[in-house]
Amino acid sequence: MKEVLELMIKNLVDDAEAVSIKELNGEKSIVYEVKVSEDDMGKVIGKQGRVARAIRAIMKSIASKENKKVTIEFIG
Repeated sequence: MKEVLELMIKNLVDDAEAVSIKELNGEKSIVYEVKVSEDDMGKVIGKQGRVARAIRAIMKSIASKENKKVTIEFIG
C-alpha cells in the first residue's frame, strides 16, 4: 500500500527526491505521514484540497480490502 501512495506522490511533485513517507501501523489502522518539499506542497494538496482528497479516497479503498483504516497526513 505504501508503494502505491509513494508512486502517486512522486508523479505529482517536481522534486521526487524530497518525498518521504513514514508508515505508522496500528492494530486496525495505518497512518502515513507524507513529507514533500515546500514548493511541491501546493501540487499535492491541489485547489481546495481536491488532489489530497482524491489521494485519500484511493488509499481508503485499497485499505478497505484489507479491513484497515488509513489516515494520510501531509507535512510541509
